[in-house]
Amino acid sequence: MVLCRRCCTFLCCPPSSCLFYPRVLQAGNPLIAVHKARVYRRPDGLALGPGPFIEALQYASGVTAEVVGKPEKMFFRACADGLGCSAEEIVMIGDDARDDVLGAVDAGLKGILVKTGKYQVGDEECLDGTGAAVCDSFASAVTKLLNEVPKS
Repeated sequence: MVLCRRCCTFLCCPPSSCLFYPRVLQAGNPLIAVHKARVYRRPDGLALGPGPFIEALQYASGVTAEVVGKPEKMFFRACADGLGCSAEEIVMIGDDARDDVLGAVDAGLKGILVKTGKYQVGDEECLDGTGAAVCDSFASAVTKLLNEVPKS
């Protein structure tokens, strides 16, 4: 997506418009990415997320995108500020090792990768040495967290 600063609307990037967007960006308009996920899960399997399209637009236009969502530290820190918590008090549970969990850990949050959604075998390898946990499901991640709460 491209955000037009003049009219504050998001322009979607259907294939028929791919020739148009580099010209818009080369004319001085910014490229603002909501996030740069590589893939997302559809009923028929994984599909390309916005990340590959943002990369293509950057390459074609020479404009660097401003990413305002995951995996940017600014995104996770803004969430912590909005909750009135420190980063260390928050746990990100997600199915994307890179954008959800590693992004959160890089911002000072705790992270748990769940083996659901778009998770693929081996995704957890990028988390080695980060302190992030891996659970089979969201429910098992919540159970893990509840079991870590000190009993009074």
